[in-house]
Amino acid sequence: MLEQIHLLSAVTVLGVLEQAYFFLQVIHARRTFGISPPNISGPPEFERIFRAQVNSSEYFPIFVALLWQAGLFFHQGLAAALGLLYLYSRYCYFMGYRASSSDRLAPIYFSTGVLWVLLAAATLGLVHFFLSHYVGLNVLRLLAA
Repeated sequence: MLEQIHLLSAVTVLGVLEQAYFFLQVIHARRTFGISPPNISGPPEFERIFRAQVNSSEYFPIFVALLWQAGLFFHQGLAAALGLLYLYSRYCYFMGYRASSSDRLAPIYFSTGVLWVLLAAATLGLVHFFLSHYVGLNVLRLLAA
C-alpha cells in the first residue's frame, strides 16, 4: 500500500513546508514594515508578499486534492512529477510577486497549467475506474486490441 502513495505523500509534505515558508515570510514582512495583525495593508512591498501567500494558500487545497486523485487513479509518478513542477512554479510565483507584481504572471500561468493537467489526469483515471469497475468496460484493453 505505501508503495502506491509514498511519492504523493512526499510531495504533499513538501507542499506543506512551502506553505509554512510563505507564512513565515509574511510574519517577517509584518515585523519589517511594522504591520500588526489584523491589518493587511501597508507599503506595496508588504502587500505583494501578503497577497502572494494568500493566493498560494487559496490554491493549495485544490492542488492537494488533484495531486492525490491523479496519483491514485492515473499514475503516481506522473502526478508527483507534476506536483513538484507545481510547487516550483509556486515558489517562483511567490519570489516574483515579492519583487514586482508583473513578475508573478509567467509562474502563475504555468502553475495553473499544471493544475489543468492534474485535473485531466484525475478525470481520465476516475472515468477509467468507473467504466471498468461498474460497467465492465476496460478502455485500455479496447485500445490495445
